[in-house]
Amino acid sequence: MSESGGIKSFFVEIGELSLFATRFFKELFSRPFETKELLNQCFNIGYRSLLLVSVTGFIIGLVLTMQTRPTLEDFGAESWMPSMVSLSIIREIGPVIIALTFAGRIASGIGAELGSMRVTEQIDAMEVSGTNPFKFLVVTRILAATLMLPFLVLLGDAIALFGSYIVENLKGDVSFVLYFNKVFDALSFSDILPATIKTFFFGFAIALVGCFKGYNCEKGTVGVGAAANAAVVYSSMLLFVIDFVAVFVTDIFFEL
Repeated sequence: MSESGGIKSFFVEIGELSLFATRFFKELFSRPFETKELLNQCFNIGYRSLLLVSVTGFIIGLVLTMQTRPTLEDFGAESWMPSMVSLSIIREIGPVIIALTFAGRIASGIGAELGSMRVTEQIDAMEVSGTNPFKFLVVTRILAATLMLPFLVLLGDAIALFGSYIVENLKGDVSFVLYFNKVFDALSFSDILPATIKTFFFGFAIALVGCFKGYNCEKGTVGVGAAANAAVVYSSMLLFVIDFVAVFVTDIFFEL
């Protein structure tokens, strides 16, 4: 494929994804509401990701503290460790890494699941039977991921701070109360709110791309694998774009 053809294909896909997102918002507010399926997807997407998010958050806290502490010790600034770690995790590291981990599990899973349904003509059968497959399959998954990821990030951040405390307690003999007093003294409303808001957009983008790739999957088993792979790659790239926009907007509104 030529360079001009690749660029054209890229913009065509961006347009199709935009139309897909527009259809989501249109179907979101139309009846009937698939409440039972939404709750089922919240369980599958949220609850079943708890272990993965917990382990990821715990390792983030451990590694960040173990890697940073020697540098602060060289400058005699160990007392700044709780403040630095909490701000790093809450503002940026926690939301982004957990969202990337979430994308690896959810985007690929949705892409493969919907792709398989498209290849085996289950989606076509739902249309023939009078069921709205877009509302049942796509809207519920996107909405569930949008709602669940912020809670998972908050949980992951809390576990990451606990992991950081364990390292500080072992290496610096810092008590639990002292450590978390310093953590909460360092954090402010302008740190927590923007970081939480952008996780809603992260969840939306991850599920949107996964559903888009799976719902429009090409025929054949090869198409299912390609849809799952593309869902992870594109959603991960989109996360960095959203994160840049979020940081840029936050800098404008909270640094005046």
